[in-house]
Amino acid sequence: MNLSHLVVHLQPCSITKMPDTESHRSNDLSISGPTLNSGWGRTPKSLGKTLQIKGGDTREKEVELLEFITSNDTSIKIAPRGLGRSYGDSSILSSGLLTDPNQWKDTFDFNSSKGTLRVSSGFSLDEIMRKLVPQGYFVPVTPGTRYVTIGGAVAADIHGKNHHVDGSFTDHTNELRVVSPTGVHVLKRSDPEFKATAGGMGLTGLVSEAVIDLIPISTSKMKVTTRVTQNIDDTILELEENDTKYRYSVAWIDCMAKGRSLGRSVITWGEHLDVSEFTGEGGPCSFDPRFLTSVPDIAPSWLLNRLSVRAFNELWYQKGKLSNEISIESIETFFHPLDMVGSWNRLYGQKGFLQYQFVVPFGAEDTLKETVRLLSNVKVPSFLAVLKRFGKGSGNYLSFPSPGWTLALDIPTHRFGLADLLDRLDSMVVASGGRVYLAKDSRVSKHLIPMMYPEIESFREVAHRLDPDNIFTTDMSRRLALRVDEL
Repeated sequence: MNLSHLVVHLQPCSITKMPDTESHRSNDLSISGPTLNSGWGRTPKSLGKTLQIKGGDTREKEVELLEFITSNDTSIKIAPRGLGRSYGDSSILSSGLLTDPNQWKDTFDFNSSKGTLRVSSGFSLDEIMRKLVPQGYFVPVTPGTRYVTIGGAVAADIHGKNHHVDGSFTDHTNELRVVSPTGVHVLKRSDPEFKATAGGMGLTGLVSEAVIDLIPISTSKMKVTTRVTQNIDDTILELEENDTKYRYSVAWIDCMAKGRSLGRSVITWGEHLDVSEFTGEGGPCSFDPRFLTSVPDIAPSWLLNRLSVRAFNELWYQKGKLSNEISIESIETFFHPLDMVGSWNRLYGQKGFLQYQFVVPFGAEDTLKETVRLLSNVKVPSFLAVLKRFGKGSGNYLSFPSPGWTLALDIPTHRFGLADLLDRLDSMVVASGGRVYLAKDSRVSKHLIPMMYPEIESFREVAHRLDPDNIFTTDMSRRLALRVDEL
């Protein structure tokens, strides 16, 4: 594997020309840029222009986008982009057009009698929570950040701390509206087109709307159980024995620990606090999270090194030991602690970082242990290493979660020997029947994709049917040959 591509892509892979701003303009559609874009890891980067559709409601914008797609040369390519919280190259497109999520915020129809929400794809989980948590409803699934659009949640089929109980985001999605070159499609969960779109990384078209089920809650607080473990065997045993007792579960692992402390962890389990146990100030469903601070773009790339991460990990572990076993936390501190720090990705400096997340099946615990041992031996400075247990998969063609153990790591890209290390981990994961998460990838070999995602051919067939000229693509799709025309 070569990590040299994790810099800046300026040359198109298959595009012969870029649309000119003035030559493709209507009253409600314009093209701006170019701008330099990246995912949350800040690498790789690429130049692209932004397609903006400002006028009318969602239905009118769908028509405008469809007319633009069908009236232009097929060399013009489009990448659906949300808030850029995927880590690698899944929402960037060299010399292509990116969509603007702020243009897709027209529909917000909450049905309180059914507990469902019809919502435009540009709305973020943060915006939904701010509107509906005070009314006693919570999103069915949330990852470690609220700053994910509905379109991005569908494209990555996001998962959270409750996957072992509730599955992934699209398990709670009843309907999708998708604009592709073949039309505007209304998709139900059993449709092959739905199974290709959910987890399909935006490659079947632009999701304009979704209908999702919500979770009723009586407070905006969480009842949290915290327990520390001595090593990786302890951690695995605790999760196996106790996960079924709680809706939410996650373990933070100290990947710098060695010897008898290898894989020591702080485990937190959570449930939504019932109003009968609420004793706080203000309303039981009050919800108004704020930034505590923001990281300026001046952090040196060496800031998060072995010494600083080891010190952080020690403090975090000791904090877990001193915590009360049962505590009450807010939704934001339990689910999204890093959201309280604006632009925290800048801590890794201009060179950026990548996140490596994999899942291996239950029964492959030896692979999980060997991975933790390897990371400890090579002293990978990851202060964000989390372990969870997945439940049943969604059945979507490219969805990441499957029954087993999933470990996610943040790693600075400038670390010496990183390419060889991740290649070795890839081999271990594949040999165990596992896969890596595409929404966080930026470097896996395309030759491993059929082994990691055995339904890739079904995805390619449906994606080609929806988009026969491969209008919707991304730098990731080109790199991994996810579409038929990219093989």
